[in-house]
Amino acid sequence: MSEISIKVNIAGRTYPLTLGSAEETNIRQAETAIEESIQTFQKSYAVKDKQDLLAMASLQMAAGAIKNREPRIEKVIEKVVERIEVPVDLSPALLHLESRLDQYLA
Repeated sequence: MSEISIKVNIAGRTYPLTLGSAEETNIRQAETAIEESIQTFQKSYAVKDKQDLLAMASLQMAAGAIKNREPRIEKVIEKVVERIEVPVDLSPALLHLESRLDQYLA
């Protein structure tokens, strides 16, 4: 993967970044989302300080990311458990092995 240099503008400041070319789309989308969030807060509240607007946007986005992450983790855990669980058609063979093991341990 090749690295590229880009500049992003957030809250009126420009930040140079070096990143993998595959990441540029995500970074540009994040830049747009942050700017839109800042503009929304600026229109909705009597806040003029860019730092305050940036902090409010960051808090809102972080809370949203955490909220969205939790259900995905649960789904991944469910899929892992499904793969670990023994299918019903194998249960007679397992019961037989379990009874033999019980006999051996008794």
